[in-house]
Amino acid sequence: MNVSLTPELEQLIHKKVDTGLYLSASEVVREALRLLDERDKLQAMKFEELRKEIQIGVDQADRGDVAPLDVQGTLAKVRTRRKNGAGGA
Repeated sequence: MNVSLTPELEQLIHKKVDTGLYLSASEVVREALRLLDERDKLQAMKFEELRKEIQIGVDQADRGDVAPLDVQGTLAKVRTRRKNGAGGA
C-alpha cells in the first residue's frame, strides 16, 4: 500500500520517530490509525447515547409529559454554561 502524505505530516512522523517512542514511520501510522479507530468508536457511542436521550424526549412528548417552552430560561442556562466553559461539544 502506498500512501501520499503532505510534507507537514511526513515531518510530524519523522519527529515522532526521532523522539525514540516509535521505531519506524510504520509504527507511528499504525498508532495513529488505532487512535482514529478509538475516536470513531467513542463518537459512535456518544451519538447512540444522544439518540437514546432524544427518544426519551420523544416518548415523553408523545405521552404529553412536557413543560411549556421557556426560551429565555433556556438561553440563560446556555449562556451560563458557555461562560463557565461547559459548552459541551
